[in-house]
Amino acid sequence: MAGVSSASLRGGGLVDSIKKMSDVIIALTIVTIVIMMIIPLPTLLLDLLICLNITVALVIVISTIYNTEALDLSVFPSLLLVTTLFRLALNISSTRLILLDGYAGEVITAFGNFVVGGNAVVGFIMFVILVIIQFIVITKGSERVAEVSARFTLDAMPGKQMAIDADLNQGAITDAEAKIRREKIQREADFFGAMDGASKFVKGDAIAAIIIMLINIAGGFVIGMVQRDMEAAQALQQYTLLTVGEGLVSQIPALLISTATGLIVTRAASEGNLGADIVNQLIKNDRIFFIISGVLVFLAMVPGLPGIPFLALSAACAFLGYNLRQKVERQEDTTQVEKKAKAKEEATKPENIVSLLQVDPMELEIGYSLIPLVDTGQGGDLLDRIVMIRRQCALELGLVVPTIRIRDNIQIKPNAYIIKLKGIEIAKGELLLDHYLAMNSGTVFEEVPGIETTEPAFGLPALWIPESEREQAELNGYTVVDAVSVLATHLTEVIKAHADEILGRQETQDLIENLKKTNESLVEEVVPELMNVGEIQKVLANLLRERISIRDMATILEVLADYARATKDTEILTEYVRHAMARHISQQYVQGNVLPCVTLEPSLENRIAGGVQRTDHGSYVSMDPDSMQKLINSLNTELSKLTNMGYQPIVLTSPAVRLYFRKLVERSVPGLVVLSHAEIDQTVEIQILGVVKI
Repeated sequence: MAGVSSASLRGGGLVDSIKKMSDVIIALTIVTIVIMMIIPLPTLLLDLLICLNITVALVIVISTIYNTEALDLSVFPSLLLVTTLFRLALNISSTRLILLDGYAGEVITAFGNFVVGGNAVVGFIMFVILVIIQFIVITKGSERVAEVSARFTLDAMPGKQMAIDADLNQGAITDAEAKIRREKIQREADFFGAMDGASKFVKGDAIAAIIIMLINIAGGFVIGMVQRDMEAAQALQQYTLLTVGEGLVSQIPALLISTATGLIVTRAASEGNLGADIVNQLIKNDRIFFIISGVLVFLAMVPGLPGIPFLALSAACAFLGYNLRQKVERQEDTTQVEKKAKAKEEATKPENIVSLLQVDPMELEIGYSLIPLVDTGQGGDLLDRIVMIRRQCALELGLVVPTIRIRDNIQIKPNAYIIKLKGIEIAKGELLLDHYLAMNSGTVFEEVPGIETTEPAFGLPALWIPESEREQAELNGYTVVDAVSVLATHLTEVIKAHADEILGRQETQDLIENLKKTNESLVEEVVPELMNVGEIQKVLANLLRERISIRDMATILEVLADYARATKDTEILTEYVRHAMARHISQQYVQGNVLPCVTLEPSLENRIAGGVQRTDHGSYVSMDPDSMQKLINSLNTELSKLTNMGYQPIVLTSPAVRLYFRKLVERSVPGLVVLSHAEIDQTVEIQILGVVKI
């Protein structure tokens, strides 16, 4: 049997047995506590129970120190009730023995004689101080913290429940995790609500201790004098010492449990046990201890104060600060080494190398003097201008311009800027922030002084003038704009000129998906049965190359649906789309319902049509160099006539020739508008002001 018992103890069988019988043990304990209030206890058993009371109080307070959150000891409210009841039962038992026998065991006698030196007055004062500390300081504070915690916990429950539901809906947590969190919230509310009420037990216990002590002293004084024929001083001394000893024996465990109550309800935002939290949060800054060390040295030098204690503590603080400084330096060195190793490791990861391949669709690099343009704190509104530019391009061209990344670049001139498309520079310019750009609109009758320059968007001669000359320049007929407007205009023109390059397959897919929301049947008819996204993108790019808006995607796809079965040539399909958009094209170029233009000689059109060569990579016109040179010279001559008259250079051809003529001259005369008769609305009057001949 002994062997079995020892094996059970080694294997933790005793603990398991206690856990299995815990309900019976607790029931018997509570019943026993009640019986203690009725049945007299022998002094030996009373001594054992008093020691047990102190032991239980120590177990509870040390357990709370090692807890990381309040719910780690969620049984504490009930435990507080049981320990309070047990302590009151001991008070009744000891009071009975004191009044009956004038003796209540070795423990109470020792506390009455040894702890307070046999002095009843000192013992009484110590008892009162302990009760005041427990009742006014610890119990009162714990009660208030428990009350506030219960209120805030209950008020926060709906918000916490909503947060759990939000995480669950987003997939951040599983149903099981959500259930655990909800249960924890409910347990916290129940716990702090119970603690709010349980703290009243400690308060009542302190009041009861004072009343019991007064009753014991008064009752013992009467019994000693009346029943035991003791002198008044002797009776008061004996019964007061016993009463004080009994009070100290009961109040020390009560003080420990009150402290445990305060620890539990104040552990709100801890990450470890109490000892670890105190050390980690107090002993972390070396400067604090160096400052304290200096203050203690100063106090040690003050006349009349004991120098040795202050100097000893100063040395201890300085030593602690030095060790903290060494620890911080070692941690910094370790952190630097780890950072370098991590950076080296990150740099060699394939995914980080792949990220370097990412190219921004559009970039704007600015010199450091132009940074105020994008700094809203300095009044810069370039970012707002870019938003307006993107809206303008969406309305005029039907193109969704991607986000334009703005970077400062110290390698370029302070006043310079560079516009990049897919990482390649396509335009640049310079600005003077404290100046205005004045351009001669043809009506200037008197020049103003300024710094000569070229307007970056259209290449016109201009002047940078100070703000003081702005009003005079406007009166003299100049068109005056500020620096940010110059940059915004240049950026807009660059976007329009390269719109066909900005539009990619992904952007085309986005446009198709947007159209599908309102015209699903049309999209499904064309894509992917008749054309794929890449072919549609080529048609849209051809339109944007000549600044024809693609905003009306429904009309474009309807034309493609009609003609894509007959041909897959995207250039021919583009011409069909242009014919269908005749009203839009006419509105774009007509002035007062009149279209001033030059046309081609019929023989020239026949020669161009006859020189068309078709290959697998597209069509082109074959023409000898002499004829080509004559064509360009004649074209420039006729276009200059239009320009001198104030009209936009426009060439009108037959539908069969338009595409090929534009291909023929687009490099020599960039930006030339070439229209066909099929693209002009019937209500428009065509005014031919010249004929191109060879």
